[in-house]
Amino acid sequence: MSGQITGIHFRDGDVVRAGQLLFTIDPRPYSAALAEAQAGVATASSDLALAQADLGRAQRLLDEGAVSRSDVDRLTARVRATRAALAAAQARVRARALDVEFTRVRAPIGGRISDRRIDGGNLVSAGDASGTLLTTINALDPIYFTFDVPESLYLKTSRATRAGTAPTAEIRLQDEAGYQWRGKLDFTDNGLTQGSGTIRARAVVANPTYFLTPGLFGNMRLGDGGTVNALLVPDAAIRTDQARKIVLTVGKDGTVAAKPVETGPLVGGLRAIRSGLSKTDRVIVQGVQFAMPGAKVNAKPTRITVDPAAGQGAAPAQAPAASQATFASAN
Repeated sequence: MSGQITGIHFRDGDVVRAGQLLFTIDPRPYSAALAEAQAGVATASSDLALAQADLGRAQRLLDEGAVSRSDVDRLTARVRATRAALAAAQARVRARALDVEFTRVRAPIGGRISDRRIDGGNLVSAGDASGTLLTTINALDPIYFTFDVPESLYLKTSRATRAGTAPTAEIRLQDEAGYQWRGKLDFTDNGLTQGSGTIRARAVVANPTYFLTPGLFGNMRLGDGGTVNALLVPDAAIRTDQARKIVLTVGKDGTVAAKPVETGPLVGGLRAIRSGLSKTDRVIVQGVQFAMPGAKVNAKPTRITVDPAAGQGAAPAQAPAASQATFASAN
């Protein structure tokens, strides 16, 4: 709507509910237009009543031969025209009533409102391109977390979803050590991006305290929501041999041997081993850089503990971090 702002009914940064009154635009010009439209309905109703009365009299006189058939047809057409004029006038009343209603600008969604971009007494105008921006609202509960997934992880999660184990997005903010936030995947794009080999996806995250806000940056990993048994070793114990990951183990006779392994995520500061090790293997966790396969060493046992400050010690071993992305308003 266009007009003068006569009232502002919120404070900058408030949490507003859907339908809450935000601004009032001077309704007087629109109320006058509504009254004019209502008068047009009254005029059209009077014309219709007169046309129907004339048609009734003509039909009675037609049986007596006092009027011609053409006169009756003309009066019938007049009734139809006045009935259409009445319908148009009633439509104008509804449109003018909407104009009056729109002078009270209400929040279309609930969420946190920004600052007002206008003050009382300012003139505002409507329009897609030239309209006046009054303020903005971000829906915060729930909130969207949008990210790009590599093709390999997309295939894995798609198969898991088909198997009935829909993955959960686990999110860690920049100042957090663990993945404290959980989200449910609700959207995956319809094609991979050429060149990068990734596909855009989105998770819905509950945010009842409004702590999360659009634009926040975070790390995300996808988990199946369950728990698995996994062997954990210090990350420093894992070496890279060309394209493989290996760990060094010590046999019963003290001989060092290299074992290729498939690694998982960091859990509580330790690296999960998906395959390649057994519970009975003795892994070299200190002095790895000095040990060589085939050499003899004098191994000493040590105790390894999970460090909750380095991650979620009780969390299941899931896929490694898949993406870094941002939160967006869920409106």
